[in-house]
Amino acid sequence: MQDWNPALYLQFAAERTRPAAELAARIQHPGAKHIADLGCGPGNSTALLHQAFPNAAVTGIDSSPAMLEKARAALPNCQFEQADVTSWTPAVKQDVIYANASLQWVSNHPELFPHLAAQLAENGVLAVQMPDNWQEPTHTLMRQVAAQLGSPDSGREALLPAQQYYDLLAQSGCTVDIWRTTYFHVMPSAQAIIEWLSSTGLRPYLASLDNIQQQAFLERYHTLLQQAYPPRHDGNVLMLFPRLFIVARKTKA
Repeated sequence: MQDWNPALYLQFAAERTRPAAELAARIQHPGAKHIADLGCGPGNSTALLHQAFPNAAVTGIDSSPAMLEKARAALPNCQFEQADVTSWTPAVKQDVIYANASLQWVSNHPELFPHLAAQLAENGVLAVQMPDNWQEPTHTLMRQVAAQLGSPDSGREALLPAQQYYDLLAQSGCTVDIWRTTYFHVMPSAQAIIEWLSSTGLRPYLASLDNIQQQAFLERYHTLLQQAYPPRHDGNVLMLFPRLFIVARKTKA
């Protein structure tokens, strides 16, 4: 698949950063010295962590060279590493492991979450936010169009039930706080929804298609989005975006 596009991703930087900031605000660990930002992207979430913990060593982890290049340029005082989070094992146990809108792209959560909990220092915090929009029209219609046109599947999986994340982390020696927030993003049109998703959810569907196939996919998808997201009184549309938040503190080895 083609590498991530940082400029396209940052087109809706304010909306994407809002849940990142709300997740960071729930981390209570004033003495944190070692912090990892998993799936750091272009560094917008890493910047939040650096501001919140100015005395800590903050390291951004991502698999995308393009994203890491953008992040390094923006944040010279932070460290960045290219790595796969499924096998990531830091040399030092982490006081905070933060993952904003990244782990939904990683499979096998029953193994991943205990693995991440094992990388925490005593009293360390795992803070995770994941889009929980698998059943929203934005994503059900993607899968519908892909099936109609014979396009490849995205490879992304639905999240586990919240109760299962609780059990996985509780069994890993953590106390766990879980909540879900639904954002109502004000968008000027259905086309703007496509622009938002073209840097994230749509990428896997379009990656293997040629230009003509991509155009057919997007035209059909746009028609269905217009039906699912009718204009409100002022002409804007509201894109519902549920997100699952998890903050787990390591209390037992």
